[in-house]
This record gives sequence, structure tokens and C-alpha cells, in this order.
Amino acid sequence: MLLEYQNKASKADILAKKHHSRLVCENGCNGTKKKLILGDNAEILRHLIADCNVCGHVDLVYIDPPFATNSVFRIGKLRAATISSSHSDRAAYKDLLTGSDFIEFLRERLILLREVMSQSGSIYLHIDYKIGHYVKIVMDEVFGAECFRSDIARIKCNPKNFEHRAPGNVKDLILFYTKSAQYTWNEPRTAFSEEDITRLFAKVDENGRRYTTVPLHAPGETQNGPTGQPWKGIPPPKGRHWRSDPKAFDELDREGLIEWSRMGVPRKILYADEAKGKRLQDIWEFKDPQYPSYPTQKNLDMLKLIISMSSNKGDLVLDCFCGSGTTLLAAEALGRNWIGIDQSEEAMAVTRRRLDEMTETLFQGKPEYDLLRVAPPDA
Repeated sequence: MLLEYQNKASKADILAKKHHSRLVCENGCNGTKKKLILGDNAEILRHLIADCNVCGHVDLVYIDPPFATNSVFRIGKLRAATISSSHSDRAAYKDLLTGSDFIEFLRERLILLREVMSQSGSIYLHIDYKIGHYVKIVMDEVFGAECFRSDIARIKCNPKNFEHRAPGNVKDLILFYTKSAQYTWNEPRTAFSEEDITRLFAKVDENGRRYTTVPLHAPGETQNGPTGQPWKGIPPPKGRHWRSDPKAFDELDREGLIEWSRMGVPRKILYADEAKGKRLQDIWEFKDPQYPSYPTQKNLDMLKLIISMSSNKGDLVLDCFCGSGTTLLAAEALGRNWIGIDQSEEAMAVTRRRLDEMTETLFQGKPEYDLLRVAPPDA
């Protein structure tokens, strides 16, 4: 399904458009893969598409674009203690595009972002409930519905108790897509609580170790091959097949990790003290800072989780709506390379200050990155 609207450009026209500017380095560029760039992100993305060191090498994109709120977000609305008086009541950024203008603005940037992503790359787009369903359709178009991985509900604040003729809104959403079926994925796990262990590992062996058992078979007929053959004279149940070659079950049996049910069905033993923990689900509770340095600043731990899941050390992370730089801080702390883009001078100032403060605290030094801005082409 596609969204149709009057100002929709073709993908070919979007990609055919070239940048009409140059990127000027302001701090004596040393060629590092870490870059903070001031300017329009569509223009800068076209520069990156033309850069063979970047295009096709971006392993993870996180973006928190405007939400089509028709609002101006001001530094002066933040608590005075978190900002310098010189920033009082200055516009941080304007979110004035709405309707089809906003959708096309975002679609153009998604098309450009897909071009710079590696084949194993992922993208997480943070959006709200008012516009998110339209954005989902656009991402299906750009990345393919088959590359949709998850719609994550993010609990952003405490319950609201003001009068409103609808349920209170305490969540926004993060749409997770990949460029291909072969993408980086580092399975996140959270530790079991004592209650979890008691509930999930209800059995206790003679040594007092808690455990549970799981089937050795899985749904689906197997006509040929070892997973459809009997093990110890027992065939897989009708309509199912063994999860692996039954030869592997011999080793489990020798290690005492097979338990036989009363019906004579073999099951694998899983011990609580060897379990990896709970798999992450698609409802997250990461509340935003109560006193942020910048409007709509996101939770640092949430960005660290995303970066840990979908990239590895040394990978390249891109945020082309970087705002206060939370994505860049998380990437820096986790040993990733990064590119941050924003058109707000205020955003650049806050990002640089936060990078300096974090690097001084964690690494007792100054962050090393190239600082660039868009400039008119040479005459």
C-alpha cells in the first residue's frame, strides 16, 4: 500500500538530485569517522551518498525527527538551571511542516538514508501516535514491508491525570526496519528476578538446582533428513520434527540434560543458573530527562540499548536529526563511530558541550571529531 499525495516526488528524482554546496571543516579536520555537521540534512545526506567512505557503510541509523506538531521549541522553556542565560528564550528548532508536506519531507530523507546504509544496517525511527501510522506506510514503501522488524512502544512519562476525553498518552513509538534480511542483531537479555526464577524454573533436582524442560521437537513436517528420523526408536510427534539432528541428543543424554516425561517423551533440561535471562519485549520504559538540556531530549540508556542491539564496536552510527546529541553520546560511550547532523546552532552548541562533559568524565580527555558546516559552492 502506498500513500498518494500531490507533492510526492519519484524515488528516481530524489536520488538524481545532487548537492549544491560544499562542506567546510571548522576545527582542522583530521579525517576521523566521527563527524558533527551543521546544515540541512537532505543536502548533507547527498554529500554522504557521494562519499565512498560513508555511502554503504552506515551500520545503524536512529532518528527522532519532528512530529508534525506545528510548534516552535524554545530553549527558554527549559528550566533555567540547565542552560546558560545567553540561551534564554531562543528557538531550538521549528516543527512547522504538517500533512503531506511533512510526509514528503520525511520520505525524501528516508530514501537518502537507505542509500547510505550498509546491507546489514538497521534504522530506528522515533515518532508519536498522531502521525506514526502514516510514517509506518512510508517506511514500508522505502524499506519494504518484509524489512519491518518491530513497532516498539516506549513509555515516555508518568500517567497523566488532567481532564481529557480519551486515555492519557504516556507512550510514543519506535519503528525498527532493516535494509536486508541479513542484519546485525545482538540479542539483548535482562536478568531474571527471584519471582521469575520461581515461576519459570519450577522443578528442583537432587542438588537443589532449579530447572525447567523444553520440547526437543518443533512444528512442521520433515519428510527427509535426520530431523524426521526416530531417536532411540522414538519418531518425532505427528506434524512435528526434531529441532536438530538427533545425534546431538546423544550428547545431551550423556550430560544428563534429557528428562523423559511420564508419556515417554524426551525433553531438554534448562537450569536457571545457566539461563541467559529474559528476552527483551516490544514495550520499553525509558522516560525522558525531567530537566533536559534541549527540547525533546531522549533517554541516554534507551539509545545505548538500541546501539548495543544493532551495531558492533567500530561500526558507524548516523543521526541526521541529532538535536542535543544523545545518540552521539551513546555511540561514543560504546566505542562506535558516528555522524550527527542538525540545522540548529543551538543543537550544535548543546551537543558539543555534552560531548565534552561526557568524554572528560569517562575518558579524561576531549572528544575527537570533525566539525563541519554547509557552505555555498565556490564561485
